[in-house]
Amino acid sequence: MDNINTFTAPLVVQLQDVCKSFNVGHPNEIEVLHHINFSLSRGEFCAVVGPSGSGKSTLLNIIGLLDRPTQGQLSIAGEETTCLDDHAFTRLRGHAIGFVFQYHHLLNAFTALENVMMPLLGATGFPNASIEARAASLLDSVDLSAYANQPSGSLSGGQQQRVAVARALAMNPALLLADEPTGNLDSKSADAVFELLRRVSRDQGTTVLFVTHNPGLAGRCDKTIQVVDGRVI
Repeated sequence: MDNINTFTAPLVVQLQDVCKSFNVGHPNEIEVLHHINFSLSRGEFCAVVGPSGSGKSTLLNIIGLLDRPTQGQLSIAGEETTCLDDHAFTRLRGHAIGFVFQYHHLLNAFTALENVMMPLLGATGFPNASIEARAASLLDSVDLSAYANQPSGSLSGGQQQRVAVARALAMNPALLLADEPTGNLDSKSADAVFELLRRVSRDQGTTVLFVTHNPGLAGRCDKTIQVVDGRVI
């Protein structure tokens, strides 16, 4: 497809002295992220761990371009984001980043194939044979071709999460953010989804940032970033 991205920057994620404060300029101003510095290369598979309230979600929102840092620089897929206007910021998020959440957020009335097509339809505005072929190929890559025309609400939890992974890959993002993607799954399904993400990282060169409370899964990642009290240690 013509609108599928190809990112060649060696560093897909780079944070330099990133801080995040809330209620800026008010008496109750509070800094929740303190001078974060790290980078992720193309194809790297990294776990983010830390206790509840440690700042993991805030960090993920900033890396996912859902929020902006108060201080510091963030580069995604080789593009420095600090000076981007809202339109460019949103466009970069839509093209460079895929999201998989703890809950799959599929549209249950639509088929598995239609759910995977959604990001592509957002980019083109209308369906066509190329989009359908891309979505079908992605479902095949997560071993769900046989379920392409089934309503997503009829699938098992593990199958729904695999559809969500396929959807997240629709735009061929440089970065995949997985926020507790196995948290609602039984151990067998969780392991299958984790191995799927590992395969995507290895075979497609997608950088994966995997947030988890599961130390066993974190230990199987290339590296681990631990967040405690808003600091990376």
